[in-house]
Amino acid sequence: MTAPVPPRPRRPLTLRDVSEASGVSEMTVSRVLRDSGDVSAKTRDKVLAAAKQLGYVPNKIAGGLASQRVNLVGVIIPTLSNMVFPEVLSGINEVLEHTPLQPVVGLSRYDPPHEEKVLFEMLSWRPSGMIIAGLEHSEAARAMLRAAGIPVVEILDLDGEPVDSVVGISHRRAGAEMAETIAEAGYRRIGFLGTKMPMDHRARKRFEGFTGALARRGIEIIDQEFYSGGSGLAKGREMTRALLERTPDLDFLYYSNDMIAAGGLLYCIQTGIDVPGRLGLAGFNGIELLDGLPLRPATMDIRRREIGRRAAQIIADCAEQGLSGKGERVALRPLFDPGDTLRQAPSNGGQARSDHV
Repeated sequence: MTAPVPPRPRRPLTLRDVSEASGVSEMTVSRVLRDSGDVSAKTRDKVLAAAKQLGYVPNKIAGGLASQRVNLVGVIIPTLSNMVFPEVLSGINEVLEHTPLQPVVGLSRYDPPHEEKVLFEMLSWRPSGMIIAGLEHSEAARAMLRAAGIPVVEILDLDGEPVDSVVGISHRRAGAEMAETIAEAGYRRIGFLGTKMPMDHRARKRFEGFTGALARRGIEIIDQEFYSGGSGLAKGREMTRALLERTPDLDFLYYSNDMIAAGGLLYCIQTGIDVPGRLGLAGFNGIELLDGLPLRPATMDIRRREIGRRAAQIIADCAEQGLSGKGERVALRPLFDPGDTLRQAPSNGGQARSDHV
């Protein structure tokens, strides 16, 4: 454990900052940002460009409010249709319900421009902190987060450079550990089933870690099947059927999440494929809902509720201490569960461990 990085001195941006950056008066800047008054298109574009580059967000709360902050914590996640994120929200709420702070949730839809829009609206109400999924954001979004003058916690991913604090796991490491476990179990002809979504950076990093670890053992992915849109049991069945019809001699299928892995498992059971003897399976996320299946898919639990709790605690501590940020890094190690779909259980047993560095 190491001491947190000292918070960088930050202050909220003002109209004067935008005025100086754009070369026009504060009154003109105010008219442009309020979309009122007679301002030329050229001047308007100049002001808006300067505001975006700086990360300036207008203040929507009453000017007489002494603190110029409200007891809200903005939380931005990609979706509520994936069961990972409601559990993160549960962890956040478990901590904040014992404080004056109240979480407010927005959805980014894995779309950077939409994330910018949601972030802009949330910051305009001057929340006491922000919790946001992932480390990859547009330059405009990162500028807004840096300029907000409030604690920011990016969650779920450690593979990148955070704006302020970060809580999560290394997805590259998680993918590599899964690959090593599969290889140790003796599987060699491996297929991958995952998402086409280019903005799902965490899934991409797991795939990079997975293929990199296999390559170091002289193993390559034999075939792949990708999908777009929401994941589910039907999607997993469909993808598994397509992949096995195309490449029937595969001996292991690695899925990017547990839901499609469960669909693949049901397809194998229905068609009489011996799991794990003839074909091994593994997913990702450790979703408890799947515990009722005839066999439990091998998986990794990323400790999403704990991630939510740790992130909320950082925000609560900052609010109590009057800090604009902590620069804290909380690294959690996912818990491996061999389930019933590997020929042999890994020797390390996936012992729980939390590294707070």
